Amino acid sequence: MAKVMLRYDTTGAISFYVAKKDMEETITTSEFDTEEKWGGEVKLSNGETWFIEPCAKKFPAEVVAKRLGE
Repeated sequence: MAKVMLRYDTTGAISFYVAKKDMEETITTSEFDTEEKWGGEVKLSNGETWFIEPCAKKFPAEVVAKRLGE
């Protein structure tokens, strides 16, 4: 599990940043995508899949995420 910063980038896409790995990717898809419930399994632009506990879609936000498929 890792602490992840989520924010909108300059194009309006959601950026996924893991400070410990100095990794910043764009979220390409998410399992849930409404204002009230966003998250679940998310796919990143580098092909990785992570799980974020569904929550309200308010960014910037710091969340705990778990990498899937390790």
